[in-house]
Amino acid sequence: MPDLTPIDPPPAEQVPAPAPPATIHLGDAVRLRQPLRYLKTADPMPMLRPPDLVDPGEVGRVVEIRALELRAIRFRRGTFLIDTTDLEPAPTDG
Repeated sequence: MPDLTPIDPPPAEQVPAPAPPATIHLGDAVRLRQPLRYLKTADPMPMLRPPDLVDPGEVGRVVEIRALELRAIRFRRGTFLIDTTDLEPAPTDG
């Protein structure tokens, strides 16, 4: 008589979940996780700008919290709207 014990399917490959974005508050020092394809200004009528306006490793400050996980970040060459998934806390000297 054949064995009718159910066979467990092979485990699916475990893909690690992406790390949740860090909680970013007003006034925090932040920097970009990776270079972006473009930057969007935080003006009343936003414009797309080239990504080279923010240098790699440049630290900016959160000046406004917008809807949908957007933050207005003030960098040396302007204030831009950036999603929190593209930001990481910057180390503070102190």
